[in-house]
Amino acid sequence: MDSKKRHWFWNLILVITIVLCVSALTVHYKNWIKTAPDYIRLLSGFYLEKVAYSDLDSVIFVERIPPMIRLNGFSALEKEKGIFQEFKDSLTDKQIHVFVDNISQPKIKLVYKDSLKLYFNLKDSTETIELFNGLQEKLNIGRPN
Repeated sequence: MDSKKRHWFWNLILVITIVLCVSALTVHYKNWIKTAPDYIRLLSGFYLEKVAYSDLDSVIFVERIPPMIRLNGFSALEKEKGIFQEFKDSLTDKQIHVFVDNISQPKIKLVYKDSLKLYFNLKDSTETIELFNGLQEKLNIGRPN
C-alpha cells in the first residue's frame, strides 16, 4: 500500500487560513468600546471610530436606523456593521458609521463635528442604557448652562 503524504506547506496554509477566519469572527463578534476621560473609542473588527467628547453635538436614543446605502460592511443575524450613506444624502460624501450588535434593541445616535453620525448599541440593552447615560453626562458637562 502506497500512502501519499501531504506536503507541509499546504498544512501550514490550511492552519493559517483557519486561524485568520477565527480571528476575523472574534473581532467582529461584538463592539469593543473604551471610554476614556476625553473620548470614546468604538472598535468592531476592521472599523474603528474615536469621538472626542468635546466634538459631540447630540446623543439620542433611536428605535430604528434610517434607510441607508451600505458602502461597505455586513449584516448577519442581529448585527449590522460598517460604513453607510443616507439615501437623501447620496450627493454628498458624508459617511455614517454603524456598529449595531442587536438590531431589534434601541440604538444610540451620536452626532459629532456638526454633521457626522454614528449609530451603535451593545448586545445587552442595560449596558447600552448605562453607556447612553454616561454620554449624556459628558455632553452636559461640556456645555455651559
